[in-house]
Amino acid sequence: MRRHRHAKIVATVGPASNTPEMLRTLFLAGVDTFRLNFSHGVQADHARVHAAIRALEQEMGRPIGILQDLQGPKIRIGTVAGGRLELATGETVRFVLEESDGGKDAIPLHHPEIFAAVVPGQELLIDDGRVRVRVSGLGAGTIEALVVTGGPISNRKGVNLPGTLLDVSPLTEKDRADLAFGLELGVDWVALSFVQKPSDIIEARALIGDRAGLMSKIEKPQALERIEDIVRLSDAVMVARGDLGVEIPHEDVPGRQKELIRLCRHLVKPVIVATQMLDSMVNAPAPTRAEASDVATAIYDGADAVMLSAESAAGQYPAEAVSMMDRIIRSVEGHKLYYSIIAASEPETEETAPHAVATATATLAEAVHASAIVTYTESGTTAARVARKRPRPPILALTPNLATSRRLSLLWGAHSIHTQDVDSYEEMTAKAAHYAQAEGFAKPNDVVVAAAGIPFHVPGNTNNIRLIPI
Repeated sequence: MRRHRHAKIVATVGPASNTPEMLRTLFLAGVDTFRLNFSHGVQADHARVHAAIRALEQEMGRPIGILQDLQGPKIRIGTVAGGRLELATGETVRFVLEESDGGKDAIPLHHPEIFAAVVPGQELLIDDGRVRVRVSGLGAGTIEALVVTGGPISNRKGVNLPGTLLDVSPLTEKDRADLAFGLELGVDWVALSFVQKPSDIIEARALIGDRAGLMSKIEKPQALERIEDIVRLSDAVMVARGDLGVEIPHEDVPGRQKELIRLCRHLVKPVIVATQMLDSMVNAPAPTRAEASDVATAIYDGADAVMLSAESAAGQYPAEAVSMMDRIIRSVEGHKLYYSIIAASEPETEETAPHAVATATATLAEAVHASAIVTYTESGTTAARVARKRPRPPILALTPNLATSRRLSLLWGAHSIHTQDVDSYEEMTAKAAHYAQAEGFAKPNDVVVAAAGIPFHVPGNTNNIRLIPI
């Protein structure tokens, strides 16, 4: 079954969507990859969802991606007195490293890395910035702070420190246990939260190896300072606008989103735009016009995928949210300005033979109005290089690697097919024509363009383009 769009949809699984019946409904509505959020739930719950998705994959005969999103070193206050404190603007409060009663003069903050990093004048943002305090003094295991923006704080609310590089591993003990569990299950992608520097990616890669794709979540301003190195070391990127939008000015987020998408296209890395895309659909059957425009903007920017979080995990209308996102994507991609906008934002192509072949493949397919582009790929790189051009014809990515076929469910324009590898030029041509018709992309008298490497079975050797009449 084919999707009639190029950009992909990622949906988070939660209480509203974790049954086999609802997972099936969401897949039919348009989900390409399911996200398992390890900030919530227990491992046994995620294992049941993973098994249900794999059973659905067998039923549908289509590769389905599974993304494991690790919690990361989320900084939170501890338990406060009565479960809630009201901080008034202008008053002074104290944070303490040790256990305490949680009053205003002893708010527990069990993160020694913060006490080692902060200096007077820095701001701490609590509960996504709803409450702001400025450090006024430091003591032995204490932080004095002036409340700049007052409001309520409650147990375990998150804390952000804009502009502060914390000496902390991106993988907590919980993350390491969850990662080992996810890799044993066989997840396709692992998302690393709160990436600050390239060494964070290297640390995670040492544990993951090639057992899953490594996705960096960009949600810290420190990551933006080394962003090209981080993207090069990653297999994919998520523009996680939630925490990022807390730590940098709101007005800077749209520009950063465009920069990240363009950089990922240049470096041939799939990029997801995430957080609050259709947020009102948590409680309403339709989004606001601004939310619809937000999703559309990500598609016009050239994102590979857009993601639903609470909308599909805990909302009242998960299927409607997926369906709405699908309709927005198809509407944008069918708009007369879409391809001119995409072409205007196209990054420069690296001057190498593989990139040149991919560019020529996409250009030829456009010129002859091909019904599809067929790529033979072991790792998915050939399909990704073609997808960077954002061609009008869909990309049929044929691969003998099941893990690759699942990971390609994140790639713009790719319809991944798990199949046996080819051994001859004639077999390549016949198989390309067969799948183009069998998957509903071509009919007699159409033309498809195929890209492959000769000799066969040599990864990264794409050197041949073939025009194939059906």
